[in-house]
Amino acid sequence: MTKLKGVIAAAATPLAADLSIDLDRLVSHCGWLLGEGGCDGINLLGTTGEATSFSAGQRIEAMRAVANGGLPLDRFMVGTGAAALDDAVCLTAEARKLGFAGALLLPPFYYKGIDEDGLVAYVETLVRRVGADGLNLYLYHFPANSGVPYSADVVARLRDMLPGTLVGLKDSSGDLDYSADLVRRLPGFDVFPSAEASLGRAAELGFAGCISATANVTGRFAQLCWSGEGIAKSQGLAAAVEIRAAIARFPLVASVKAALGLLTGDSGWNRVMPPLNSLSSSQVEALRESLRSTGLISSAAA
Repeated sequence: MTKLKGVIAAAATPLAADLSIDLDRLVSHCGWLLGEGGCDGINLLGTTGEATSFSAGQRIEAMRAVANGGLPLDRFMVGTGAAALDDAVCLTAEARKLGFAGALLLPPFYYKGIDEDGLVAYVETLVRRVGADGLNLYLYHFPANSGVPYSADVVARLRDMLPGTLVGLKDSSGDLDYSADLVRRLPGFDVFPSAEASLGRAAELGFAGCISATANVTGRFAQLCWSGEGIAKSQGLAAAVEIRAAIARFPLVASVKAALGLLTGDSGWNRVMPPLNSLSSSQVEALRESLRSTGLISSAAA
């Protein structure tokens, strides 16, 4: 069993004015998520963290800043997927070397129509080059973005091939039947859907938690659903789902960052890496009103 369980935020990555990663603010944000933010863990440099818009060097620099920031690395998984095998190997090896609890691997996402044998060979080659010793690998299933699914059969093959290394999967497909099927087929395999609503069925379906973009702002409510009981549990779930729906009215990465800007009063959070666009001023105002209606921010918020 792995240590990563519960409410895991797919952490947003703050940017400086020159679009470099603001390392100090990243470390500070991660610390807040693990404390007041209510999260059990962090997915660093995932989709919400805009990882594929940064070079391998930038991503390693961010990993090292977090590793040197005094944060509990046993509560972090790091996105290490890349189109180039050597980049993915380098990033995955660095995540293990620094002591992060796990590496989250996108499939190779440029060529489409990859058959199952090719995908299995890619993951097997990566593990062989990195070395399995001490490596905890999670697969990242996000076919809408990657165009390359980790089918349940591929996951099962890889689990049989890498039983001590392949420990779980993040499912951003939105298909709870897919997640639940993996839990049934692969006992002890940690499956994390990507929305807070799944926490309402986590005990029933055997999910290890959720890894969510909106947990950047919903974490304390999602935590009530994950670890609370009775009315607190249902109220936490309802609040997290309502806030997520408000944020998801707009492009998700930019909207999460705008929400963080509204919560903190720091407009720098609105910066996103091209080719993504920041929310327009009218969209930010609409988001502000939506978040006021949920009670997340007060009517006096700037």
